[in-house]
Amino acid sequence: MTFFSILLALLFEQLKPLRADNPMYAACKQLAARMEATFNAGEERHGRTAWIVTMLILMVPTLLVYWLCTRISPLLALAWNVLIAYLTLGFRHYSHYFTSIQLALNSGDETTARTLLAEWTRQNTVGMSVSEISRIAVENALITSHRNVFGVFFWFIMPLGPAGAIMYRVAEYLARAWNEPEHLRNEPFGRFATKAFYWIDWIPVRLTAIAFAIVGNFEDAVYAWRNFADRWQDEAIGIILSAGGGAMGLRLGTANEAAADIPVADAATVDSASAEPEALPGEEATVRALQSTVGLVWRALLLWMLLLLLLSFAVWLG
Repeated sequence: MTFFSILLALLFEQLKPLRADNPMYAACKQLAARMEATFNAGEERHGRTAWIVTMLILMVPTLLVYWLCTRISPLLALAWNVLIAYLTLGFRHYSHYFTSIQLALNSGDETTARTLLAEWTRQNTVGMSVSEISRIAVENALITSHRNVFGVFFWFIMPLGPAGAIMYRVAEYLARAWNEPEHLRNEPFGRFATKAFYWIDWIPVRLTAIAFAIVGNFEDAVYAWRNFADRWQDEAIGIILSAGGGAMGLRLGTANEAAADIPVADAATVDSASAEPEALPGEEATVRALQSTVGLVWRALLLWMLLLLLLSFAVWLG
């Protein structure tokens, strides 16, 4: 059932992508803001309580509905799974930015490409070269693909099922919403959300990196992962981008950027702890790198689907 749930959800999303500003997402954002306003009294334990309450509010009804559906009809349970997978697997939520940037660069319209990249990443893109635009677009595509597809995929096939997918997407959002805004930055309230998402994402991020290595250049991906992942301030971003860049033979990140200079977690930077860091491996990103990224992500997705299909057969035959 899990394989068909994800397959149908992906097909539905290809036909009718879910907008990033849909009512369900808006309701979750309002809930997160209300929890922060209610529980935030300046201590980390308040953030822990708010995180747990938020998860219970969203996950318990999801599990109850799933349990009721399984008692009534397997087809009803399948429909519920497809709905949750459709709401959480955001394969095309942000792909319009990536595709539009690719089309703009292919046509030589660098100004439009910079504008689109600024809207997507919320950073200053004035004066960026084609190589910089391509690199940052590739970096954000890899990170958003992991957080909107592969991370959700992993938790969906776990015993929690649809509730696991809800947990992952909400945990990722809370880690951003309770830490990135100016009034919450560096406050204790959001620390637990960051720690919780780190552990929730610990296994998925490594499985995504392994998938990139398998469907790309395996040796270079593993080499970059082992030797350069710790150059990023965010461990998960470092693993994804070092493995993804190695798989495609691209030089992602820059040797002397400070992570604090980038306003969003999806932007990749390298920790400049050393005065003369070793050069990052790979070639500079070009317009062709965007097409390579599309191929890498699709091949990784097909690999995950194939493994899930084989696992489903094994369970069915057993």
